[in-house]
Amino acid sequence: MPIHTVAAVAKTLDHAVLKPEFSRDDLARHAAMCVDRGVGCLCVRSCDVAAAANLVVGSPVVIASVIGFPHGACRPEVKALESWLAIADGARELDMVINVGALKSGDEAAIRKDIAAVVAEARPKGVIVKVILETCYLSAAEIATACRLAEEAGADFVKTSTGFGVKASGPTGATPEAVRIMLDTVGGRLQVKASGGIRTWEDAIRYLDIGCTRLGVGDAAAILDGQPAEGTAAY
Repeated sequence: MPIHTVAAVAKTLDHAVLKPEFSRDDLARHAAMCVDRGVGCLCVRSCDVAAAANLVVGSPVVIASVIGFPHGACRPEVKALESWLAIADGARELDMVINVGALKSGDEAAIRKDIAAVVAEARPKGVIVKVILETCYLSAAEIATACRLAEEAGADFVKTSTGFGVKASGPTGATPEAVRIMLDTVGGRLQVKASGGIRTWEDAIRYLDIGCTRLGVGDAAAILDGQPAEGTAAY
């Protein structure tokens, strides 16, 4: 296994500022932390992209915008417009939520169209697309299908969870089992991002060692300090 330095792990973190109650002051505080700690990516609500880009200007921190967040239930045309606006505001990565209901209905054409609409806005501008599957709602076969469709539609990453998914029993964020299915399906062609419930240094290292290249987290500073993250920050 590779030796994981704090600096190297920091670059793999997508630090989320996505709670609905977060203010511009919260955004500024989190952005400053990302710059100070060398966090690779600050992931924000699409309405906050322009402000976030200004807050990290001159630093290596990349801004990602969520698209169709958190439920993924809007039309592909809406996701495409949200993507276009986010890119215009300074987003260099897009984390889009698939239409989970369409996937569970077996409508592969709808899922392919859903993802491709975002990719069509992103690819000409060199913007990365991560496809959020919300694995807590999916069977193993559905996870594999979603990964295959993401690859067919031209995405760059598949990602486990929004952090907002709720299930009556069992884990609602990333699990090693879901990540292994994703890696088995598209690993080596698409990258895999684990998100949801990653709150400690040990959690982060576990998913990096499995084969993830990005981690979605709600408290990057606590993870990098080797301490349990406070609260239940969604992502």
